[in-house]
Amino acid sequence: MARPRVVITGGAGFIGSHVADALVGEAEVVAIDHLKAGKRANLAKAIQAGATLVKRDLLRGDLRPIFRRADVVYHFAANPDVRLDRRGTKPTIDENIVATHRVLEACRAASVPRIVFPSTSTVYGEAKVVPTPEDYSPLEPISVYGASKLAGEALLSAYAHTFGVQALVFRLANVVGPRSGHGVVVDLVRKLARNPKRLEILGSDPGTAKSYVHLDDVVTGIRAGERGASGPFSGYNLGSEDAITVRTIADAICQELGLDGVEYAWTGGAGGGRGWTGDVRTMQLAIDRLKRTGWRPRRTSEQAVRAAARDAWTSIHETRAT
Repeated sequence: MARPRVVITGGAGFIGSHVADALVGEAEVVAIDHLKAGKRANLAKAIQAGATLVKRDLLRGDLRPIFRRADVVYHFAANPDVRLDRRGTKPTIDENIVATHRVLEACRAASVPRIVFPSTSTVYGEAKVVPTPEDYSPLEPISVYGASKLAGEALLSAYAHTFGVQALVFRLANVVGPRSGHGVVVDLVRKLARNPKRLEILGSDPGTAKSYVHLDDVVTGIRAGERGASGPFSGYNLGSEDAITVRTIADAICQELGLDGVEYAWTGGAGGGRGWTGDVRTMQLAIDRLKRTGWRPRRTSEQAVRAAARDAWTSIHETRAT
């Protein structure tokens, strides 16, 4: 039998490249990436095993040929920054909403049977129920990033019910692990590499309290959700079973890296412990729906952070050595 054909947008990115690694042994994997944020090096292992990398901007040209004969599309291409930069909202709207619509249109034309989409815990906004279940309402994101991902979810639901594609959405907690280019763990490790005596931390002590999930648990969780999905649209929370504060993260990182007596310098942030406007103060996802498939996260939030800190520290020193 012919192997299934899998297309991964954002395939050279943090999560996408790990999904490519997981699938390349059983499928024909085509990774699509414009290589502005994603890195070719992230796909080295998958390419060696037979994956193909196509450099392409999803906001340009006819996308239909990319998705022909695809059995499943993992649409992981996105602007992942929760914080807005000097460019304002346009990159988030273009890369997270316009690009998603273009991908869905191309998939519709190519009769792709299944699309998998990583969403985010930030679609819940400042939820009053924590841990927060998938059926929580109202969904009131407080960041443009969260709003853009919620718009993507709505588009997938509409296309699933209108055009017959099966759509799966995974609302992710904060994902950490190898190849990550941003986020609190990478940020703090980079600062400690520059100055192991003083650590600037966004927000006010003890900071926000959130769930962190390791990339390995994300990949296995997505695969479990796919196996358990039925009907046109399925949505799952995917995270760990606890939450930790930013101070706990900083303490764990310093301990993991063998650094004693580090002075913490809190910036004050946007109030309520937030590091910036749009930062959710408390987040933990109820993951019972995904657990019913038999999946369980292997790491707690702190264990995930410690493993990610070791990876980031190693990556920084390997880069310096070259």
